[in-house]
Amino acid sequence: MSIRTILTVAALAAGAAACSTMPSPGYAPPASAAFDANAFGWSTRQGQAAIDGRVTYRRDGTIYGCTGSVAVTPETPYTRARFRTLYGSTDAAAVPEAVVRARTVADPNADYRSFVRAGTCADNRFSVTGLPDGGWFVIVPVSAGGDDRVVLMRRIETRGGRTITVTM
Repeated sequence: MSIRTILTVAALAAGAAACSTMPSPGYAPPASAAFDANAFGWSTRQGQAAIDGRVTYRRDGTIYGCTGSVAVTPETPYTRARFRTLYGSTDAAAVPEAVVRARTVADPNADYRSFVRAGTCADNRFSVTGLPDGGWFVIVPVSAGGDDRVVLMRRIETRGGRTITVTM
């Protein structure tokens, strides 16, 4: 094999390597959306952050009020995928409870209830305290008298131990 052949092969190999796709700096592959209890670990810590919320939801001129407990669910790859399926969004939504219950999610038997923080809604106000910093999904069921319930969902972010004010 001649030197010229070796140099040609080396040049081609170097050129091909330069064209290969490389992840950009700071790139991380997407996390799996499969249920993983370890992904909730951060949310078990006691923190200084809190949520101070109120319900002002109206539809077609009808005023809705909270009708049950408020759930604050930690944001993980699993809950993001689950809520995208249930609510059609991971930011904010108002979906009839019957529609939410009719939707099918992956791994419906995954039990993350022990990681969910709860609050009581009274007079359309609620608060949840002791939260660590991180992403959370606030879930509030509401109704207008005899109407079917609607489930309100909103993603919030706690930072620096501050109280977040949320209007649903």
